[in-house]
Amino acid sequence: MEIPDLVQDALGDEEVQAGVSLGDEDTLCFTPTRTLIYRGEGLLSDEDVSEYPHDFERLGISEGRRKTTFSLTYVDGKREFSVPGNRTDPVLERLLESALRVNGVIEPGEGLAGVFRFSELTLAVADQRMLKHVGEYTWDGDYETLAYDDVTGLHFEDGSVATAVVLEVGGRPERIKAPNDQAALLRKTLEEALFEYHGVGSLDELNRALETEDEGDDGESPASPSESSRGLGLDADIDPLVGGDGSETEQSPEQNARERPAGEGGGRATADSEWSSANAGGPADAGSRSNDRESRPTAASADRSRSAGGATGTAETTQQPTDRDDDLEAVEEQLAELTEAVQRQNELLERQQQTVKQLIKELRQGR
Repeated sequence: MEIPDLVQDALGDEEVQAGVSLGDEDTLCFTPTRTLIYRGEGLLSDEDVSEYPHDFERLGISEGRRKTTFSLTYVDGKREFSVPGNRTDPVLERLLESALRVNGVIEPGEGLAGVFRFSELTLAVADQRMLKHVGEYTWDGDYETLAYDDVTGLHFEDGSVATAVVLEVGGRPERIKAPNDQAALLRKTLEEALFEYHGVGSLDELNRALETEDEGDDGESPASPSESSRGLGLDADIDPLVGGDGSETEQSPEQNARERPAGEGGGRATADSEWSSANAGGPADAGSRSNDRESRPTAASADRSRSAGGATGTAETTQQPTDRDDDLEAVEEQLAELTEAVQRQNELLERQQQTVKQLIKELRQGR
């Protein structure tokens, strides 16, 4: 990440340990003792650098639809800064890590693996401990430390809405409920931190290393696949709807005789009756057919009609419309002038739209 000149001038003897881009040229830089926020030159502000020391006593967070405001309370007052909403988590993690290190809560070389907020509960998973804070603010001096040296067991209880993280510290269970949409990430982060600290590779190895038993090990082995299949299989007294060998139930001759007229014999009788109806009628039918032939127009008369129609159509198409070339030329000139005017207006609107977009972007960045 390229460090702006104004930030370089404000560093003094310190160096940038981490940074978060806030969009465009705006950047948030973290030193061991301060957070430096660089704002590039824009329509609403000049190029500037603001600094926020890490020795604050209280940290509050207010999240809006598009941006998040961090409120830092010091002995002599309160200071605030805003970042885009999609930068909240990385800024919070690095800001809280720096504050915990400055205040001696974690070791100088110890880092944070993740920060989780559940309503009024905040959990900070560090390399050697987990920090728990409950209250209206995201962080202040009223916190609890759960050192990994004191952990004697870890397991999880899944629920329909939340997952319970049961962390045993000195034999005493510490229950933490996390919403299911964030529980998977919390579990992964906490397991990786504990595995790394105790030098194990799985939850079972961790609990064995801590000389504890998994709460799910209650002495009863789960049902074998064969037992599960028997428990969920069809009852012996219930026949399947379709037989496996494709056999059908035999019918009595009487049943076959009753069903046959609808499918076989009945079909032939119907066909015979239709044939006889079509060929019945005698002389009366013959007379009606002759009348039909007389009522049809002859081919010659049809040809004469088409010839007459064709001649009429030819006569109509040969008529020429009135000459309006002068009027068309005038209309084309007016259209060309209107098109040119619309193009000029579109260019002006595009420039105005770019300016409005830049203003909105700067407002969202908290300038």
